[in-house]
Amino acid sequence: MIKNLIYISVLILLSCAPSPRYTSDNIIYGVASHYGHNDGFDGQLTANGEIFDQHGLSAAHKTLPLNSWVKVTNLDRITRPSVKMKINDRGPYIKGRVLDCSSGAAKKLGFFEQGTANVKIEVLKWGDNKYYKSK
Repeated sequence: MIKNLIYISVLILLSCAPSPRYTSDNIIYGVASHYGHNDGFDGQLTANGEIFDQHGLSAAHKTLPLNSWVKVTNLDRITRPSVKMKINDRGPYIKGRVLDCSSGAAKKLGFFEQGTANVKIEVLKWGDNKYYKSK
């Protein structure tokens, strides 16, 4: 009986943890952050083999296929700025975040200074999940 109570309690606690909200096969809501500015990632290889450009328009996602194209909209701004970008890396690795944008994308989306934003991610084109060796 106590084991069952503990098991149920753990399940309830896990269900309370924040997670990305998927509304369909191609729309995700959650918190985005950015990387590439003074953190050592600029110029490094991404998960798909491209060289990361902090000023470019790219992002990291944990599960979307690499080389997918997405439209990201900042839901925290009244003007709802949006940017199309390529998923070329894996992450973010901070609990509660669903997307890690390049610093350039964060600037265009208007959350570079704040560091994070609530976003809507729409998959425009599903990627091939392939690694391309940089030249």
